[in-house]
Amino acid sequence: MAPTEKNNSDKTLAVKPPCPMQSLAEERLNPAFPVQEMTDFINGGRDITELKRTMFLEMERDPNWKIDDYPNLSLSEIRERTMKKVSGVADRLLTESRSKFMMRMSLMSVVDPGFWTRFGVHFGLFLGALTGQATPSQFNYWVQKGALSLRGMVGCFGMTELGHGSNVAGLETTATFDESHDQFIINTPTLTATKWWIGGAAQTATHCSVYARLIIKGVDYGVKVFIVQLRDPKTFNLMQGVNIGDIGKKMGRDQIDNGWIQFTNVRIPRSYMLMKHTKVSSTGKVTEPPMAQLAYGALIMGRVSMVSDSANVSRRALTIAIRYAAVRRQFTSGPAGSLETKLLDYTIHQHRLLPLLAQSFAIGFAARKLNQQYELLMAGLEGSKPGSDIKLILEDLKETHATSAGLKAFCTWDCLNIIDQCRQSLGGHGYSAYTGLSTSYQDFAVHCTWEGDNTILMLQCGRFLVTSAEKFKKNLPTPANLSYLGKAGSGEKFNSCTSTNPDEICSIETLKEAWACVAAYSILKAHKLYKESVSTGSTMDQAYEATSASRLHAAKMHITAYLFHCLSDAIYTNECTPGIVEPLKSLALLYGISSIIKNSGEFLQCKYFDSKQINTLNKKLDELCLSVRKYAVLLVDSFAYPDYVINSPLGKYDGNVYETYFNLVNRLNPNKPVPYFETLIKPMLNRSLETDEGPELEIDTE
Repeated sequence: MAPTEKNNSDKTLAVKPPCPMQSLAEERLNPAFPVQEMTDFINGGRDITELKRTMFLEMERDPNWKIDDYPNLSLSEIRERTMKKVSGVADRLLTESRSKFMMRMSLMSVVDPGFWTRFGVHFGLFLGALTGQATPSQFNYWVQKGALSLRGMVGCFGMTELGHGSNVAGLETTATFDESHDQFIINTPTLTATKWWIGGAAQTATHCSVYARLIIKGVDYGVKVFIVQLRDPKTFNLMQGVNIGDIGKKMGRDQIDNGWIQFTNVRIPRSYMLMKHTKVSSTGKVTEPPMAQLAYGALIMGRVSMVSDSANVSRRALTIAIRYAAVRRQFTSGPAGSLETKLLDYTIHQHRLLPLLAQSFAIGFAARKLNQQYELLMAGLEGSKPGSDIKLILEDLKETHATSAGLKAFCTWDCLNIIDQCRQSLGGHGYSAYTGLSTSYQDFAVHCTWEGDNTILMLQCGRFLVTSAEKFKKNLPTPANLSYLGKAGSGEKFNSCTSTNPDEICSIETLKEAWACVAAYSILKAHKLYKESVSTGSTMDQAYEATSASRLHAAKMHITAYLFHCLSDAIYTNECTPGIVEPLKSLALLYGISSIIKNSGEFLQCKYFDSKQINTLNKKLDELCLSVRKYAVLLVDSFAYPDYVINSPLGKYDGNVYETYFNLVNRLNPNKPVPYFETLIKPMLNRSLETDEGPELEIDTE
């Protein structure tokens, strides 16, 4: 700028910085619905809401549950603090009911997912193996050994191997029966048979539920479960023939000490094989169950819990992103001196976050329905008797297995996407570990792999759908959640929407039929391709593999329809009070329509909607985003996560985000002398520039 020129910026009006707390407070003025009623509906009643609040408060006041400094802790510090939590929680097992304790664990998984894993490996997986595979007398024996109290033993779950994960039938570890000593010999015959990713093995576990091939007199009877002691609980020395190591740094969940295990001719008593289903006598006689599939009922539990986890973690991420979007201001189209615009007021930001908010509600109601289905299944398995009822229970098992597999995969994929979309919506701050979503993404990513790789689980769900379509074609009974196969139309002709009225096109009833038709269309299309492959000479397995892409797509359409129905059906339950019907209806429409827009080609292909109707849905999506935006903050408030659980300065309930963020960063990162200044920085700054001949290089600055 020339000296004689006048700086026009002198005329710019001074803009008073907006108060972030006021920005968030104004979102709660004149609430559009009773937040407390929504909270109670989400939780399943006021009693559960109050119980959750109490449990969160107990954690917040416990010095072992300090969590805001986690990003600065070393690996050993994280694991040590996690073990303090394990010790503190263990005694609750003896004083709380199972349902109350399971609720406590689900809340702890939101606050500290790594702790949940370390603790859950014992109580979810190891104890789950005993519950599902042990005889009553065996179960009582291990309970007396400390399986319930964590006194005398800590268990881990030895299924996955270095060379095998999802293909359990391909595991290589062997358990060979030695009749002369009435013992099994557990052995790791190859490097790829090394047990890998075993949570708790590296530093914690004394015992392991080992999945190994039962070998008797040279005959392989397939994979069974054996309890093997790893360490002496008093000295913690490894048992003879057991070799263990730590697999080291992971993408996330550093709280859990994942390890590897190798067995070299480790002997265990015959009674340490869990024999609820397959039995082995002292003479080596093997008695197989009439229906081997019943042995895998208990393994579904982990998948069921991860659907609930997906809902809970999604809620936390969305609370952070939406509260911050109501505080953060960016750019303005108004006159000089006017306030910048809230992120939440930008249409693109609404489209970015609000369909995800609706999705989190859908996942939550689906989790509740799946959990009820699982509890009924397990009650049926425990009370089953020889006879015809076993076949009915087996059908329930197949349906629950397929539904839980599809929901686990779909919902964990969706949750991971929600976390990352919320993280990106925070702008540059989302990259900071202190704002709570970068570490959440790292910790949650494992859900897409463990308890079954998501793609494999979706294919399992797809296979069940094709099998059900085969029954439907033969006029045989089909599962209840596939009843839409008979309601989507007759034969190969599907129903279609003929209305031109936007209110009818965008109604809950039309969307239900739309999703029923597109799901049925996808399933029957996959079935048709399967039958064509079989007709050309392929075996069943070859035909299923040839149609894997269509099975995967059918499973995605089926699960999306399932989620939409769970959310829309919730509106018509007795527990849904009049004050919260309208926001829930808007969320159901938002989820149903936004999902249709993402899959519009499928709806056009099955001819349920035409292009004009899709355009009508697009316009409705804009209206819904604008409508839900008005009470988006109230919706995340209804999740009722206290600031302690949110654990992010950008998600503070009072909106004081910047001061809290600044103070947290400064408290955890005090200014200290740079330790490598003398050895690295100073020599670099003070080095001389010399030519090859030696004299100092002169630089012409003219």
